[in-house]
Amino acid sequence: MNKAELIESMAKVSKLPRAACKSALEAFVVSVGTALKQSKTVSLTGFGTFVTMKRKSRVGVNPATGKKMQIPAKNVPKFRPGKALKSLVG
Repeated sequence: MNKAELIESMAKVSKLPRAACKSALEAFVVSVGTALKQSKTVSLTGFGTFVTMKRKSRVGVNPATGKKMQIPAKNVPKFRPGKALKSLVG
């Protein structure tokens, strides 16, 4: 499902206009992104938790040249599904 299909599905379920659903989805994405950028955790009971994790620096190989290179440490977003979401899927 892509973004347009998700917005369409949200509009059908909520019986709200697509424009309102699009605005709500975009606001959600911006809000979660802002919180993660500030190293905050976003928990949605039953759905899951968005967190940032520190990825250690490591040695990688450039596939074009075959040379080894140092990949720096960085923060990456992670999603941990909640119990209700897990039970829906499997």
